[in-house]
Order: sequence, then C-alpha cells, then structure tokens
Amino acid sequence: MESAADLADIVARMAAGTGPVAVDAERASGYRYTQRAYLVQLRRAGSGTVLIDPLPLDDLRTLDAALADTEWVLHAASQDLPCLAELGMRPRRLFDTELAARLAGFERVGLAALTEQLLGYSLEKHHSAADWSTRPLPESWLTYAALDVELLTDLRDILAAELDRQGKAAWAAEEFASLVASADRPPRVRPDPWRRTSGIHRVRGARAQSRVRALWYARDGVAARRDSAPGRVLPDSAIVAAAEADPKDERTLLAIPGFGGRSVRRLAKIWLDALDQARALPDDALPVNQPVEGPPPPHRWAERDPVAAARLARCRQVVVGTAETHRLPPENLISPDFIRRLAWSPPDDITAQTVSDTLRGFGARNWQVGLIAGQLAAVLPAPSPEPA
Repeated sequence: MESAADLADIVARMAAGTGPVAVDAERASGYRYTQRAYLVQLRRAGSGTVLIDPLPLDDLRTLDAALADTEWVLHAASQDLPCLAELGMRPRRLFDTELAARLAGFERVGLAALTEQLLGYSLEKHHSAADWSTRPLPESWLTYAALDVELLTDLRDILAAELDRQGKAAWAAEEFASLVASADRPPRVRPDPWRRTSGIHRVRGARAQSRVRALWYARDGVAARRDSAPGRVLPDSAIVAAAEADPKDERTLLAIPGFGGRSVRRLAKIWLDALDQARALPDDALPVNQPVEGPPPPHRWAERDPVAAARLARCRQVVVGTAETHRLPPENLISPDFIRRLAWSPPDDITAQTVSDTLRGFGARNWQVGLIAGQLAAVLPAPSPEPA
C-alpha cells in the first residue's frame, strides 16, 4: 500500500475487523540516521494482513483512530513504539509478547523461538537486519515482514493463558500500561553523547578528548545531512585513532586506518577542520568530566564505601532469590539501577513503607514493590554482630 486511497481502504478494513490487531514496524537501523519506520505491518481477524509504506504518506492518524479501542499486539514493543508514534500511531492498550514471555519465565523470548516452541512454526529471520529504506522492497522481504504479524495474536493468546495460570496476569497488565504511558514520550537526550564513542577509554587527556568530541560532532552533522548511520560515515575506531594521532595534514590523516575509503577521503577537509578547531581551543573550553548522577559504578563501591558495597551485595541476593522463586529474569523483577540507587542511599528510616515509597519514586511498578520491598527493608541495615 502506497497511496492515500489505499490507506483509506485499509482503515475501513481494519475498522471492520474483530479482536486484537498485530502490529510491527521495520526500521533501517545501522543504515539510516533516523529511527523512522520504513514499513508498517498489521493483521487483524476479519481484516487480513496489510503492509503499509509510510514514506509517501503524511501520517497514519486515520488508521490510529480506527484502532483506538483495539488492543495492539507487538513483540518487543519498546523498539517499535517511538517510530509508530512519529506516524501518529499510539496504542491505548497493548500486549507485548516478548515481555509476556519474560514474565512467564521462558528462557528464549525472540519471536522466532517463541513461535517455534509454542506454535510449532519456524520463522525465517534472514532479513531482520536488512536496509528497509530500500525501494522497491524485494518480494522476499515483504513476505518476511508479513510473517512477523501472521501469528502474533495466536502467540498472545497462549502467553496470556500462561500468565493467568501462573498468577502473573496483573503483573503483565501493569507492565503493558507502563509501555502505553511512555509510547509518545520523547527519547531521553544523553549529555555529551560523544563520550559513548567506542574505544574512547584509550584516549588520554582533555586535549585528545576534545578531538574525539570535534570529530564526533563533525561526523554527526554529515550523517544527519545524508540520513546515514554515523558508523557508515566514519567508524568510531577511526575517530579514536585520529584523536590519538592528531594529524595535521591530509596525507597523514588518510594514512590512519578508517580514513582510506573513497567517501571518507572526500570529507578530509571536514575532518581536518574539526581537528583544527579542537587544537585551537583554550584550556578552559576543553572537556571536563561531568559529575555523575546517582551512585558510582559498582566496581568502585568497595573502595569508595565498603558499607554500601555490602548493602548492595545483600540486596542483590534478595533480588536473585526472589526472581528464581517466581521464575523471572532479575532485571524484570526490578531495575538493577533502582537497586543500586537504593543501596547507595537508603532511606534514613528503613521500613517496608519507606523502601516501597523509594522504589515507586524511582519508577518501580506496584507488583514489583509488593514482591520485594519488605525483603529489601530487612537486609538494608547492617546485620547485628554475632554475640561473643
């Protein structure tokens, strides 16, 4: 489907369907700068399967309105919700089959693995990392995309029954509601994103780090203009190597690994200008380490605060033990970040209530707090010394 007239027909078909609607989206991660959707797939009983090319369309708001009262079924919903929101599509209710499988205790939660284990069908995943911005899309890719929604509602029914059998349906409902609430929330902007350059730990000194920063932003500008993934413009390894070598002329720059390709060579002036700008910075404009919000990395706790390190170890034991009891991955029982923050700076008055309030303040769901807050309150205080 590629035209507004086609979209109107699809809207009518989907509105006439019954039951949940299976939804999926294909992006071009690793190929494009943005995370926009290049294909949207839907399937609903009574409506069939439809594939939508969103590129020629302004948005999909009419389709969203037609599905306003319908439960959406997605796999790993957090990956697709942002790009769907860009198109004006936001679920009011959803069921995430990947998250449901985690809560139900399945070890393998990929769509292909679950479909094979629970439904007995094998899904081909050859095109999962394809460049979905390609036009026209090959027929085999379209078949693959259609299969991604073909069995989602069947999978949803089996997983819903399993969650109900285990007494976890209410837990899943809270998790799904949280996903819905965050569906159109803009992504968190990271401060100093250049610091995430792979291999930056090898770059010593603020002056050299300023070269990483300059090259990172120069690359980001080129990537945004081209709508190309930054790593396809210039790899992180090349940025780090150039920051260490500090080349001052084109010949020296192009001898550095990663700068030899034709497309990179054509941008040599951009890279050299960025390095010149970093070289000209006064000392007070060089990067400085920003204070880290929250606790330090756990491997430094024993040195910084041995008491807190012991608290963290006791809290982690509680998390692992409770997760095993309920057949849950520990990270789904409670965010590891919440546990670190609690152990680093517990409430002054440690009770089940104050721990519950603290965890809810971090963003923990009620079912998580109910399972673990009392146990954490019991282990947060230092154990009493053994009597002589």
